[in-house]
Amino acid sequence: MMPLVVYHLSARQFPGALAALAALALVSGCAVGPDFQRPDAPAVNDYTRQPLVAKTASADIAGGEEQRFVQNRDISQQWWTLFQSPQLNALIEKALKANPTIVAAQAALRQANEFVYAQQGFFYPTIAAGYTVERQQLAGNLGGNSPGIQGNGTVISTFMNPGGPAPFNGPVTFNFHTAQLTVGYVPDVFGGNRREVESLSALAESQRFLLEATYLTLTSNLVAAAVQEASLRAQVAATTHIIAISTKSLELLRRQFELGYVARLDVAAQEAALAQVQQTLPPLRKQLEQTRDLLTALAGRFPSDEPEETFELSALHLPQDLPVSLPSKLVEQRPDVRAAEAQLHAASAQVGVAVANRLPQFTITGALGGTAAVFTEMFSPGGPFWNSIGNVTQPIFAGGTLLHRQRAAEEALKQAGAQYQGTVIAAFQNVADTLYALQSDAESLNAAVAAERATKVTLDLVLKQQQLGLVNYLALLSAQQAYKQAVITRVQAQTTRFADTAALFQALGGGWWNRPDDTAAPTATPVSERR
Repeated sequence: MMPLVVYHLSARQFPGALAALAALALVSGCAVGPDFQRPDAPAVNDYTRQPLVAKTASADIAGGEEQRFVQNRDISQQWWTLFQSPQLNALIEKALKANPTIVAAQAALRQANEFVYAQQGFFYPTIAAGYTVERQQLAGNLGGNSPGIQGNGTVISTFMNPGGPAPFNGPVTFNFHTAQLTVGYVPDVFGGNRREVESLSALAESQRFLLEATYLTLTSNLVAAAVQEASLRAQVAATTHIIAISTKSLELLRRQFELGYVARLDVAAQEAALAQVQQTLPPLRKQLEQTRDLLTALAGRFPSDEPEETFELSALHLPQDLPVSLPSKLVEQRPDVRAAEAQLHAASAQVGVAVANRLPQFTITGALGGTAAVFTEMFSPGGPFWNSIGNVTQPIFAGGTLLHRQRAAEEALKQAGAQYQGTVIAAFQNVADTLYALQSDAESLNAAVAAERATKVTLDLVLKQQQLGLVNYLALLSAQQAYKQAVITRVQAQTTRFADTAALFQALGGGWWNRPDDTAAPTATPVSERR
């Protein structure tokens, strides 16, 4: 780089010229690079290939209620309250206050805002005050026509000899005081700083939506873990019940064996069947304890300090009216899509920064101060000084660095655009998958309930016939195994309905836009409001 213009002004020209240059920079500057335009919402009218059914199937069991899809219904920010579980509400309230991922995301947002504020500071002049005191000894062998000394060795500089000229017969020691106020200003003529602030503001906006995504992920994970705990408790209870039935059957077989009605093979087979059922209980209890640990961690606690809340399927209410946002609104509601959009905005602004760096750079500097050999005389007549400098620098050759940085910024913009598009497609897929799952879940639960009831009737009949000695052990084992599998399948089908209902609220954005108070700290104040 090389300076093209360096000019000095007279005392009368200094104040007006400095103000004129600053005003010119403020009013005539333009921001180079592309102006960001928000991408249009996808021209999609439906989430699924086939139209949604108006309502799902139902089953006569807790969690088997009919669910209705309500088009264009808004989502409550506290959507988890629709499960009507005071324990779940209390746990989520605690977790939102204590979970460290929330604290970290909030700090990241504040940090991003501070970067914006810091960059906005370059819109204003920098002002610094300085004071220097210097003590020197001038050599005594200076003579001739040296500046400040007469040929006969007489000192003529008043700061060296305030009292007047005197013979300079030896070293002279003196003090030198300088105080000054310096002002520097970099006019944003081509908008490089404005684009940098725009980029940082977009990154702060992205961080805000990442915070919203953190809230949504935490609440969704808590609901999923609570449902999983309820499911495991139900599976433990079902397995315990089946163990009791098998134990009772084994006791009956042993009595019949003692009386000679059954063979030892029948007893051994029932003993093996009972052992197999008992073997499934410890893993369920292990999963239950691990799920409790997960809930504890999500609530921001250590495993030894588990929450008081526990969850049962019977205590959870299945929301019956399910909101389905318009596809055109999904890009507004999904935090991940909004974060990707903000990243796209930031990449767009960085192109402008790269372009501005290849254009002339302007600086204006000035200083006002005083200097004297005596501190109190710095601003006496003859002591004050000032200067002003305007500078324009145009990059001419930088080895292609600036050009390639601009090209890199343009490619980064393309990359951000593709990533945004991919995020939007994934969001629509997420909603479509969940809607399909909800319809399938209802049908699966309906079938699972029917299967459980049928296998229970079969098992009851076989047990009665066993007491009369009318069935062999194979029929008994088959009935017990079928009933056990049917019960576990029914419990899992119940669980899936609750879990996929929560997944739908998550897929549609979680209703963060309806929050009554802005829990996520506001984004950085726009430049136009701070200047």
